[in-house]
Amino acid sequence: MAAVLETTKLESPKKESRIGNAGIGLKNRLVSPNEEEFEHLLAHIKSNIGEGNGETIFNIGEVSEGETGLSREDFEASVATLESIGSALGASCIQLRFRETDHGHSAQYLVRQIALERDFTEIRVAVVGNVDAGKSTLLGVLTHGILDNGRGFARQKLFRHKHEMESGRTSSVGNDILGFDHQGKVVNRAEHGSLDWLNICEKSSKVITFIDLAGHERYLKTTVFGMTGHSPHYGMLMIGSNAGIIGMTKEHLGLALALSVPVFVVVTKIDMCPANVLQETLQLLVKVLKSPGCRKVPVIIKSADDVVLSATNFVSERLCPVFQVSNVSGENLNLLKMFLNLLSTRAPSHQDEPAEFQIDDTYSVPGVGTVVSGTTLRGTINLNDILLLGPDPVGHFHPIAIKSIHRKRMPVTKVVGGQTASFSLKKIKRSQIRKGMVLVSQALNPTACWEFEGEILVLHHPTTISTRYQAMVHCGSIRQTASIISMSQDCLRTGDKAGVHFRFMKHPEYVNCGQRLVFREGRTKAVGNITKLVPMTSSVGPGVKVKPVKNMPKQQTTSATSVTNVQNNENQSGTSCNQRRHRGKQGGGRRSGNSITNDGDPESNTLSSKPLTEGGNIKNK
Repeated sequence: MAAVLETTKLESPKKESRIGNAGIGLKNRLVSPNEEEFEHLLAHIKSNIGEGNGETIFNIGEVSEGETGLSREDFEASVATLESIGSALGASCIQLRFRETDHGHSAQYLVRQIALERDFTEIRVAVVGNVDAGKSTLLGVLTHGILDNGRGFARQKLFRHKHEMESGRTSSVGNDILGFDHQGKVVNRAEHGSLDWLNICEKSSKVITFIDLAGHERYLKTTVFGMTGHSPHYGMLMIGSNAGIIGMTKEHLGLALALSVPVFVVVTKIDMCPANVLQETLQLLVKVLKSPGCRKVPVIIKSADDVVLSATNFVSERLCPVFQVSNVSGENLNLLKMFLNLLSTRAPSHQDEPAEFQIDDTYSVPGVGTVVSGTTLRGTINLNDILLLGPDPVGHFHPIAIKSIHRKRMPVTKVVGGQTASFSLKKIKRSQIRKGMVLVSQALNPTACWEFEGEILVLHHPTTISTRYQAMVHCGSIRQTASIISMSQDCLRTGDKAGVHFRFMKHPEYVNCGQRLVFREGRTKAVGNITKLVPMTSSVGPGVKVKPVKNMPKQQTTSATSVTNVQNNENQSGTSCNQRRHRGKQGGGRRSGNSITNDGDPESNTLSSKPLTEGGNIKNK
């Protein structure tokens, strides 16, 4: 007889630390522990729950092949001990599966901490796949608890734009949530046809955030931004069983592999697909997943036992569960929900480090002001904290206060690393913020850079890549064109790997060593890591010479537009670009009207309101 905290045979050593017993492998330890053993078990389970971000899975029964399970009495005593430990830790114990054999009893239990008020564990899942694979329809069925009618009824609840409703195709990055309580039950309840996110988050211990991405080739740029900027923990690859692996399916799978995102596959529309076509699709899928480029181990999910075993081994990144579902009949949707409930992330939150937050979207909310949304990469951000926002077009960072914080539309007082949130900022316009900017702690003393070096692998290019080649670089939420300054090789072709020196074309960015980047232009694709940063030597972009300007107004704004005007000034008696354009249009005529201002600032680059002379010269102040 044995009572242990060890799952069945696992291939990944990382998973053993999550579920394993780490020295608590003696038999009967859970059956009748004394006070000292109970405290030891309590401390160990608390540590495992902390490592699993609020949950862990335990197996009561066998430890290895040949070992027998527990008798009925010992099994019940072990379960009672586990439940008492869970209640002491404020956690619930849910039985995932139970096995009764001639050799004894064994079971697996999910121990999940009951979340505090206004707090929950967040898992981000990026939904990718070819167009018409059923991505938005499946999310509508999962999040709203309804079945589809086969004609796009469920997906209508998710679309954000009118043209998406008319065409039936997603063109933007959508976010949808699915909440599970501490017992693993879905808490989503649509009220009057719409979901109340605040109500869902208050009842949930775990929230699955689905990042609904576009499947059409036309929107590949948006899909790449969703995969890099929203930092998903997992990828859900959707395949229509009747269409098979076509179009962008391999493209999206390759993108997830390049970014080291674990992937599971959902095959949809099995209710309308002939059996032989479905079989061919599954055979081709298994062949692709086992190919040298993927090296995955596909597992066809057919029962709850398969779900538990695949979910507990999924962090190894080699395993790839394959689900077969129907959004019309609801077949196997319960297995997919069970799998989503068991997903957990092992990413550390780095709460003790200085705060860093990347911005992936901006809003202007009436009555609130400027709002930014994004992901907290590390550290802790509290209400009313003063952070540095930047870099602006000249690479500077400016202090700004956090006015309010929301997680999934729920007001909170702080966020920690790994969580997504929205901040309301004080005294700043939305036009001054762009995607790719960051909010960082003043302790980091951040520096923007125009140039950086990276090691890249060319996945595909029709010809050769040489110096001065320009393409779009995706790095986190940064999306900007960069040019190749130099390379470790003369030229690069498909499959080549080299060190490359890049330079941003428009404005400097804040990046870190070790960040993943995707290099894309047309059919050209390359992936890699940033290895070295070249700090800025000047706050002005490359190739721009700033000359001293005479007779400029004393007050000068530091906004992006003002800086551009200063850079374009010529040393011709204070004559600016705007003045030259005006003089070219007016000729030698007289000018009437008030002064022309820049960006609504009456003190910035003001033209003289005095009339022109007969000779066409401008009178300076």
